[in-house]
Amino acid sequence: MTLTIDLNQVHLKREGLTVLSNLNLTLSERRIGLIGNNGSGKSSLVRLLNGLLQPSQGEVQVRGQNPTQGPEAMSDQVGFIFQNPDHQLIFPTVIEELMFGLRNQGLSKADACDRAEHCLREHHRLDWAERPVHSLSEGQKQWVCIMAVLVMNPAVLILDEPFSALDLPTRRHLTDWLLGLPQQLIMISHDLEVLAAFDRVLWLEQGRVQGDGDPAAVIADYRAACSGAFTL
Repeated sequence: MTLTIDLNQVHLKREGLTVLSNLNLTLSERRIGLIGNNGSGKSSLVRLLNGLLQPSQGEVQVRGQNPTQGPEAMSDQVGFIFQNPDHQLIFPTVIEELMFGLRNQGLSKADACDRAEHCLREHHRLDWAERPVHSLSEGQKQWVCIMAVLVMNPAVLILDEPFSALDLPTRRHLTDWLLGLPQQLIMISHDLEVLAAFDRVLWLEQGRVQGDGDPAAVIADYRAACSGAFTL
């Protein structure tokens, strides 16, 4: 089985508008960043990878699987962490949140509870198990979102601007921790300094690849383009 993410002649239209156009990509690097202006297609691209969106044309393969099966079928391959944790958290307590995905993967209630507790213990958060989710800080909610994805052991983690509402120390701490994980990591971020440490950066504009490759070079070109647009 191939261990890459492949997009072949992928087009995406939404409500009659072209969002992504003729994308041909092979994503194999361990740490990949996505940059671009708002509306450039970044979020739509990553949502193709777990089946939240379906391509209008072309084919997407994630480690040999077709995401058209939908997010639940792809949960062992792709874990998705949203920008706003309140868009992801749906259960009253932390332990229930972690158990939800495991139950969807077919685990019994007892096994799901055991694995969820193990995950919390591993991250020194077992005392959170029965805490109401609404009582957590924004940073703590984001931790729960990440653990709820990691407990399902996906091969790929996708993060869509996950830390924009957090203070800088919390953001840095979570980012450093994520960079140490074994999973392939694909992150949309406007924090260009963080992405400078990645293996590859993709720059999207108007649904097309504007830059792709070494982070330092792509980010420099992106900064120059943004600076030029600002001075016009």
